[in-house]
Amino acid sequence: MTRHAMRRRIAATLAAASALCVALAGCAGGDTASDATAASSTAKTATTKTTTATVKDTATKTSIETTLNLKNNADQAWTYQSDADAWVLSIVSAVTNPELPDQQGVSVAVPGAYVTGIDTDGDGTADTTATTATSGTAVKGSLIIDYTATVTSENGQTYTAKTAPIIFTTGAAGYSSQDNQLASTQYASNGYIAMASGNRGKQSTVTDSDGNTTYTGDAPLCLVDQKAAARYVKYNIMLGNLPGDADRLVTTGGSGGGAHAAMFAATGNNEDYYDYLAEAGAVGVYKTTDGGWTSTVTIDGTTKAISDGAWGTVAYSAITPLAQADMALAFEYYLDPDHEYSSDFQKKMAEYLAAEYMEYINGLDLAVKESAVGFDLNGDGDTKDTVKLTIEHDSGSKYQSTNGYHGTYLDLYLAEFEQNLQWYVDNLDYASGWTWFDENGDALSDAEVTAMSTADKATAFLEGRHAKGSSGSDGMGGPGGAGDGSAPGDGNAPSGEPPSGEAPSDAGSAGPDGGNSSGGSSQTEVVGTPDAGTTQSASGSQDSANYDSFSAMLATYESDIASVEQGDKYGNNIVELYDPLNYIGADGTDDPTWARVVMGASEGDMSMFGSLNMEIAWLNAGVDATIEWQWDGGHVPSETLGESLSLTVDEMVGKYDKSAKTITKAKAAAVTENGDATEATGTDISSWVTTKKSSKTTSGLSVSFTLAAAAAYRAKGASKAVPGFDVIDYGQEDYEFGNATQDARHWDKYVLAVLQEHEDELSPLFNAD
Repeated sequence: MTRHAMRRRIAATLAAASALCVALAGCAGGDTASDATAASSTAKTATTKTTTATVKDTATKTSIETTLNLKNNADQAWTYQSDADAWVLSIVSAVTNPELPDQQGVSVAVPGAYVTGIDTDGDGTADTTATTATSGTAVKGSLIIDYTATVTSENGQTYTAKTAPIIFTTGAAGYSSQDNQLASTQYASNGYIAMASGNRGKQSTVTDSDGNTTYTGDAPLCLVDQKAAARYVKYNIMLGNLPGDADRLVTTGGSGGGAHAAMFAATGNNEDYYDYLAEAGAVGVYKTTDGGWTSTVTIDGTTKAISDGAWGTVAYSAITPLAQADMALAFEYYLDPDHEYSSDFQKKMAEYLAAEYMEYINGLDLAVKESAVGFDLNGDGDTKDTVKLTIEHDSGSKYQSTNGYHGTYLDLYLAEFEQNLQWYVDNLDYASGWTWFDENGDALSDAEVTAMSTADKATAFLEGRHAKGSSGSDGMGGPGGAGDGSAPGDGNAPSGEPPSGEAPSDAGSAGPDGGNSSGGSSQTEVVGTPDAGTTQSASGSQDSANYDSFSAMLATYESDIASVEQGDKYGNNIVELYDPLNYIGADGTDDPTWARVVMGASEGDMSMFGSLNMEIAWLNAGVDATIEWQWDGGHVPSETLGESLSLTVDEMVGKYDKSAKTITKAKAAAVTENGDATEATGTDISSWVTTKKSSKTTSGLSVSFTLAAAAAYRAKGASKAVPGFDVIDYGQEDYEFGNATQDARHWDKYVLAVLQEHEDELSPLFNAD
């Protein structure tokens, strides 16, 4: 696909009419065409395309569905965990033809209430129960499911074995491989089914019978393995082998895992991934006699649709979309005229990439309904209009504070930032364990804290008169930095830095997704390999440690990107397969019902424009989408101030299932004791945040600030060395877009365009002293 063709495709996706009713992309299948069964009331209706085509290879179809029927797996084993009252399935293969079996398995954890016991002899009755099982000891056999039992979540939503949501924690930390793992029991008390899978990833290798080793796991196999695992679990729910609602699958993960959680939700059941799924032997993906595909399975003689899509997603610090991330991050840097670059070359690259990003956005012809985003973008006093989103540039003096950039697209960006700070100060009553201080730096007494209003706390927060406590982590927050179901992070990154302040302390921390430590705009880690030719500097004093000349670097870029655009063995550009903006709302995509992306507002791993663009696309596709830029959160922030993943899921169930309970956030508990910190650690942002009294906000204050202040705040959180080189400059996404013989390739066509178009200006600056 050409650069302009890709823009047209993304434009069609992002600017699609809102409130689309999207159906499953599968053609009719099994042996003949048939109507699909109706989906649950919480999901969009699943249908099959009308066709008279039959499955091309019915023997393979039958073999796959027989093999992946969990009931036929004599090695399935269940372990009862008494501390969580949950049964955990042993790791089983999610496909019939795994390339790397240790990375293509799946496990689930089931609340004990939904299980009568384990049938160990195949007679249909429970032979081992929770009361007779030895905790932690595996028992071979099949589940006997109790469909009458109920579990009420911590938020008051009630579930059964038929209605329980499935929480799929997507791994792929740093876009890397993940070995198979047992599912976590952390969601059992809320009545959810937990799911975990392995996946191939960057730099995975496979050795053939002749001893030849090649790379595998490049895009899109990481995502494909997760799709295959989801198909396996949904298929076995449809068969009655597992409890849960196949139409309530929720993906979640952090960093690289967050990227895959979002991409999984954005690409549901799209046929672009079917060749890879079929190659692995995933269930419900079969070629038809007319050259098309079916996404159906046959159960008791009836053809039923099956989807690898998600009902919803909660993605933490999603490192996606990658395709535009270089120029988006460079644009975010360049909005701050005072941002310090490591070299003149880097600064010039940021300038040119910023202009490239403006051209890209304006070429999409974006528009958004004010009512969907909740902002009065055109300033006419209401939110009834559809506003075209553009970036403009003025070389005059009016917009010098943002290097000349302005426009409605940036108005939306600023409004999102302001709204997220407003939410934060309005919810400070949920802050537990914090220590509050007076103007002299002395800790308040317990009586003074008891008497604090929300407005008092808001003022103290903005002035930095606090030390955060434990409220950043509630045990159900996020999946943690690894994106692998580990414990949430502490959520207590320093609060937002003022435009003139230091970078957030987490900006130089080790990347939780497997990346190297980064130190502001002078990255010092060597990444990639000389053979791959990554552009990362080893010292920060050079623009590249791997190329002696601009022309040599340019030639490698041109060669690598040409090889990417030639396509993989199925003719696909693998970079475009990992761009969710290509798929949201597109024909053939099974969109989620809702999506929530949580980014740390002070993190430097990804531009905020990435999540903004996904929100715009999802809203225009009729998806209930929100983005949260946690005001003082770093990379993979935990849930904070009373929020949690379980609260989101229970709220969405109540919103979209008329038979379920409407869930609202519990009232904050009164705080009567101050914390025990000895000094304030908050940052005073009151010099650049304007406050006004308002009867419309919980805190009684409305907050606002300028685009220049937002840009400076973001630039201070920048932790990537060279805006413009392979997204986040750990080199890890270079690896993700390699091929069988190269562990990494340059792949960013937008960066290449800048290098080519401005060769005369950039070449003299490259690696200059």
